[in-house]
Amino acid sequence: MERSAASLRGVGPKTAERLTRLGVQKWGDLAFLFPIRYEDRTQVRVLGSLSPGEKVLVEGVLELAEVAFGRRRSFLCRIADGTGALTLRFFYFSRVQQKNLKKGIRLRCYGEVRVGPTGLEMIHPEYRILSLSENPPSLTLTPIYPATHGLYQQKLRDLVQQVLDALLNNPPADYVSSLLCGNWPSFLEALIFLHGPPPDADVATLVNGRHSCQKRMALEELIAQRLSLRQLKISASKDRAEPLEDQHCWLQAIQKLLPFHLTKAQSLALEDIVNDLNRPVPMLRLLHGDVGSGKTVLAVLASAVAASSFCQSAVMVPTELLAEQHFSNFRRWLEPLGVNVAYLTGSTTGKVRKEVLTSIANGKVQVVVGTHALFSEDVRFYKLGLIIVDEQHRFGVDQRLQLRLKGISRGLCPHQLVMSATPIPRTLAMTAYADLDCSVIAELPAGRKPVRTVVVPDNRRDQLVQRVIQHCKEGQQAYWVCPIIEESDTMELQAAEDLEQDLTEGMFELSVGLLHGKMKVVEKERVMRAFKEKKVDVLVATTIVEVGVDIPNATLMVVENSDRMGLGQLHQLRGRVGRGDDASSCVLLYKPPLSNIARERLQVLRETSDGFRIAEKDLELRGAGEVLGTRQAGIVELTIADLVRNADLLPMVIKVSEELLEVFPDRVDPLIERWISGRSQYGSV
Repeated sequence: MERSAASLRGVGPKTAERLTRLGVQKWGDLAFLFPIRYEDRTQVRVLGSLSPGEKVLVEGVLELAEVAFGRRRSFLCRIADGTGALTLRFFYFSRVQQKNLKKGIRLRCYGEVRVGPTGLEMIHPEYRILSLSENPPSLTLTPIYPATHGLYQQKLRDLVQQVLDALLNNPPADYVSSLLCGNWPSFLEALIFLHGPPPDADVATLVNGRHSCQKRMALEELIAQRLSLRQLKISASKDRAEPLEDQHCWLQAIQKLLPFHLTKAQSLALEDIVNDLNRPVPMLRLLHGDVGSGKTVLAVLASAVAASSFCQSAVMVPTELLAEQHFSNFRRWLEPLGVNVAYLTGSTTGKVRKEVLTSIANGKVQVVVGTHALFSEDVRFYKLGLIIVDEQHRFGVDQRLQLRLKGISRGLCPHQLVMSATPIPRTLAMTAYADLDCSVIAELPAGRKPVRTVVVPDNRRDQLVQRVIQHCKEGQQAYWVCPIIEESDTMELQAAEDLEQDLTEGMFELSVGLLHGKMKVVEKERVMRAFKEKKVDVLVATTIVEVGVDIPNATLMVVENSDRMGLGQLHQLRGRVGRGDDASSCVLLYKPPLSNIARERLQVLRETSDGFRIAEKDLELRGAGEVLGTRQAGIVELTIADLVRNADLLPMVIKVSEELLEVFPDRVDPLIERWISGRSQYGSV
């Protein structure tokens, strides 16, 4: 499995380069290059029985081969089998191809039958020249692999088959079968099956990724991924960090300044964080909880502990809008203690940027709040002791690694606290974040009123506009969220820019603003400031307001095209209201008719505001990408497994991986090497 793909028969420099573009460098990469679909080429159809639209395997004697000149030059070949004839048309062809395709040879072809100028034809079919001793058609379904330019399916099949033949002669170790409960195929049985299922295999199940052989491979891959993260956690426990202690009793001082008391869940999470910071090993903790559960104040308290130990904290967030809000909160609670807080984003330029960088480098700033700009090359920390990453799923793992490397000095690593406003189901967290300790805030602050959620068809828009007008005349404000900012040919969604114009005309007595991601930073800040200062009644926005925006007077949210959005995103948006003392509402607009899944999704939002229940349902309906974020920080890209499709396997993944660590530690490294092969370097970031 570890041998170079270049050692296979028929792999020269050009083929090796093309394989590399597919991510194939070793035999194991070819073994795990799983088909994306299958075609039935087990039966040869006679030419006289063909109909347009069919994808079939045919054979015939070549009767004609010529280049035709018309509007487009093409190479035409006509084959016949005594029952009929078929034209093969090639728009791209070579001299070698012309030389090999001579009258009288026998061809076997596979492709889609179409109606051509002179009868039925195939355009660019796969074909092979048959010899007198040619084998019968394939006995298995034909795999179709991910491909790249210049590397054709037949070549890939040949290379994969060479690897499979070698594995049959020298079977690989089966590391997990003896630990599995139930009737599971072995590793090799599953591998052979997936590269060549029998003709009677359930193709629909295979295409959906739910065949038992696919589940067997997915199970092993998830076990390997979790083992990799568990090992990283074990390895990280050997790193050293500066113990951070609250030497100035600032935790108590800040809590006296707060206009509220910490909830029990917040207090327990804070205890976890403080205990971790006190230790001489780097904290690696995930803090996750529902929208509005109070994670930011815990981040402030953690940075106060670091500052009290004369260390710096870097607080990284995904957007400048959220960075500005965090900067305001951190300053309000930390500067009374004499802790200096700085702000650094991509829009911090010129003299101001130079001054901020100097203050960070000489230690005059204890806390830096910023975006991706924090890991720019010119940022130098004096003594970085704590990294806080908010909305961590929006960052690539390589970005977190760059920030962590900035804090490594004198052999010490910074502590890390990563936060997510998306509640994560327990088994998913234990798999995707097995390298992190988890603290959960499953409790909302006292006094937070539930947001009333209603589902309204688009044909009642005029009534809704009147309701919003009345709402704002009573002194409240509203969001009106539209998920895109320009018209799309493929999605029937109203653009935010057009929506703002429509609402401005329909609500002429109100002030309507517009906020979207393509606006310049200065313009975004101007609009948000106007909204905060109640100079804007209705803010039309894209999902940029999903994260971090906190306007207590905004007590109504309308979401366009809610039937097209995921539960997690809708729950995040809904969390922007209900942050003050007044009752709040969320209106989910949809265009009838609703699909069954959309109806189920919206019904969940009507019935509950429990983020953990919503996350479970989101995992079921939409996938782990919605729950963890598209880049799934903490887990590397999966080959065959899917965290939602294989969610039922996660308890077994946890059980078997722990048993391997405890009872069969000698199997752990080979299993990780089989599936990950060095790609886990970012897992501890």
